Amino acid sequence: METGIPIQYFLVVSTFMFFAGIFGFVTRKNLITMLMSVELILNSVNINFVVFNRYLFPGQLQGHFFSLFIIAVAASEAAVAIAIIINIYRHFNTIDIEDVDEMKY
Repeated sequence: METGIPIQYFLVVSTFMFFAGIFGFVTRKNLITMLMSVELILNSVNINFVVFNRYLFPGQLQGHFFSLFIIAVAASEAAVAIAIIINIYRHFNTIDIEDVDEMKY
């Protein structure tokens, strides 16, 4: 067994990232910061996939492939979300959740 960083360190970092994302998503009123919070949550999941793959199945790459799939989904989700946010800003001149009261034009 090689000496390296223990799995607990990775799990602590991932847990902090996940709960920071949850906290940011629940407490923020700006759409951009909410999107960044969702990205934090997805990145914490990616860390878990890679770390558990490394420690449980060191010779296989399933965790890495799951992480690449999640990164691709997160990139497309961010592109769609930014397009929606730009349209909301054009219509309402704000991106605060409190000020956007309808989605129809």
